[in-house]
Amino acid sequence: MNVKVENEIQIGTGQHLALGFQHLFAMFGATVLVPLLTGLDPAVALFTSGTGTLIFQLLTKGQVPAYLGSSFAFIAPIIAVTAQHGLPYALGGGVVVGLVYAIVALIISRLGTNWIDRVLPPVVIGSVIIVIGMGLAGTAVDMAGFVDGGSLASPEVRVALFTLLVTVVGTMFFKGFLAVVPILIGIIAGYLFALTQGIIDFSLVKEAAWIGLPKFMAPKFNMAALAMIIPVALVSITEHLGDVLVLSKITGKDYYRKPGLHRTLLGDGIATSWAGLWGGPPNTTYGENVGVLAITGIYNVSVVRTAAIIAVALSFVQKMGALISTIPSPVMGGVSIVLFGIISASGLRTLVESGIDYGDKRNLVISSVVLVLGIGGAELSIGGLSLQGMALAAVTGIILNLVLPYKDKPAAS
Repeated sequence: MNVKVENEIQIGTGQHLALGFQHLFAMFGATVLVPLLTGLDPAVALFTSGTGTLIFQLLTKGQVPAYLGSSFAFIAPIIAVTAQHGLPYALGGGVVVGLVYAIVALIISRLGTNWIDRVLPPVVIGSVIIVIGMGLAGTAVDMAGFVDGGSLASPEVRVALFTLLVTVVGTMFFKGFLAVVPILIGIIAGYLFALTQGIIDFSLVKEAAWIGLPKFMAPKFNMAALAMIIPVALVSITEHLGDVLVLSKITGKDYYRKPGLHRTLLGDGIATSWAGLWGGPPNTTYGENVGVLAITGIYNVSVVRTAAIIAVALSFVQKMGALISTIPSPVMGGVSIVLFGIISASGLRTLVESGIDYGDKRNLVISSVVLVLGIGGAELSIGGLSLQGMALAAVTGIILNLVLPYKDKPAAS
């Protein structure tokens, strides 16, 4: 049996399955990293990632070869909401974030995307992305054990350093498919090294059943928690726009036009709300899988669906979920030092590639205020509504961008 792909290449069923696993491996490390950092269940994240991708494919009429996985942008707000209100309220924030996506999708279907450039220009987006990465820096350093006199005499510190080294080398020098999965390679290498250091406890794996339901969790809602998460949706929406644009360039198809950006964003949003209903983190279109498409040159949507089905199936293998949970904190810390730094650096790249002129005091003020409020963990209460950290920084950046005058009035778009 052969499967016909969209760029007219014929592949056998075995290769089709292999490509599905390849997509799954590309997102696996990042998708399980988010729940491990935020206290969610990795098995549930796999379930909502797979089913969310299938929902996305349904709403985009099976035309876009995109895989959805856990979003890094929401790590910090989930941690913050969990600390103050509890994990179910962070899930509630994810549900509402998905609805925000749907509302924006409706507006885009009516008005296009020019208004997004006005509300969220690169100077705001780039600065907020830097805040997202830097806001997590302390978490990465703490997990790696590089605090309170961290020493090489500690096996935890040695594991974190080894994981960090492998991840850096992989990010810099790996080629082909391996270049797409340095996070996964770093986690695997760090885990194997941790075994030699005797810091892994397999008791959970021994106690776990082979097959069973993931540990689903229902969301809860309150306004204070929602205020901490919803503003970040504006940043992740722009990330979606960029991912779909890159995907269009790679495949040679204009997904902004067909099936339409409003459909891709709606699919992303409904998948994110779906994830929150079951206990999974918000979803996003995955750049790693875009990389797989570029490497293989095969853009068949059915391959992505195969990867999604495999992810759902694996979510019911409880021993695998238990095994993922045994990944020690220093391994996660070593990988996160690179990952969170890359998130911040991508914000810098946004500013540089957009040609932001910091000789213009308007840009200087916007970035300065966003960075200090976000990284400093500022908090502001207005009545019963409280904004803090990244959320406050994002909202403030948007307001400043709308009210501060331009040195020269921008040309009409």
